[in-house]
Amino acid sequence: MSDHVGVRHLVVTRHALVRQVLADPVTYRPDNALDAVTPMPVTALRVLAGHRFRLPPTLANNSGASHPEIRAIVAAALHPERVAAQRPWLTVLVRDRVARLGARLDTGAPVDLYADLAADLPLLTLARLVELPDAPVGAVKEFARAALELFWAPLDTDRQLALAAEVGQFHRVLRDFAATGGGLAGELRAAGHPPDVVVGALFFLLVAGQETTSQFLTLLLHRLAGEPAVRAGLRTGDVAVADVVEEGLRLEPPIVTWRRVAATDSTLGGTAVPAGSSLVLWLARAGRDPAVVETPDEFRPGQRGSRRHLSFGAGAHRCVGDVLARMEAAVVVAEAAPLLDGVTVVRPPWCPDNLTFRMPDAFVIRRSAGAPA
Repeated sequence: MSDHVGVRHLVVTRHALVRQVLADPVTYRPDNALDAVTPMPVTALRVLAGHRFRLPPTLANNSGASHPEIRAIVAAALHPERVAAQRPWLTVLVRDRVARLGARLDTGAPVDLYADLAADLPLLTLARLVELPDAPVGAVKEFARAALELFWAPLDTDRQLALAAEVGQFHRVLRDFAATGGGLAGELRAAGHPPDVVVGALFFLLVAGQETTSQFLTLLLHRLAGEPAVRAGLRTGDVAVADVVEEGLRLEPPIVTWRRVAATDSTLGGTAVPAGSSLVLWLARAGRDPAVVETPDEFRPGQRGSRRHLSFGAGAHRCVGDVLARMEAAVVVAEAAPLLDGVTVVRPPWCPDNLTFRMPDAFVIRRSAGAPA
């Protein structure tokens, strides 16, 4: 298929073939994972250069020898035991927010479950784990969404210039922190990685390590609003929270595609793939492959194949924060699902045009005053 600027891509949709590509980083390299979908004009590149913006290979786009060590350092910061230690704190935070939002709903007032609940939870949790820079939450969220748009959306030149300025300015903040900060930044420096690599790792974590999770929480809550039987099962204990999270990841992934580039001539599913070909792996479609899932279009937590989704990727570049994302989603489902009883969706999430990320902007609900919760 051709994209909006005429670049040809091989689109891979079958679960087995998507997994095959992800599991073979030698034949199908991740070098193009962070390439801008809309080629940047010289004017936008100059803006980025003026901020000394660079994204050297670190995590998602790194096929070199440095990847295993960088990944290991990040994985240690996000170790399952460290993630589990954050669960009591996060549960208290979510429970408090849910109580306040429930009180507002009881008055008949509208509530935005993206802005008022889900948007900053992953960032606040990630900051505790890796000692992120002490920047205002709003500024970090704006930067992350700007980066997702700049690199993965179809854009005109004026928009590219505005986004390049925003991303470049925050890159300066990351550079300052990378030079002196503790936690993950300090660990990467101590391992001998240069400042650009430290900045690149922080950049990727701030974009993929928290923004995608807040998107997923919003999309999952919206899906649950239309699944009263699942919510009833959660109340009675007949439906497991973990199964709801996995089915949500399968049907409502925040990352719908990912890219690879063919390093050599190969054959994939009987199709010739010349070296240099761009492959778009349709992760969301792979999650609905009837060869894997019993009822691919239905939200049925615990069904056969539900956990075989590829929402976190696979292979050497599988998402290093999968345990963290699952924990955060489990807490939100357990605590916030009751908010959805008896509500009307005033404004469903709207997602802009983007090759890879869904980026919902709001999820507004309302309960009629006096209606049972």
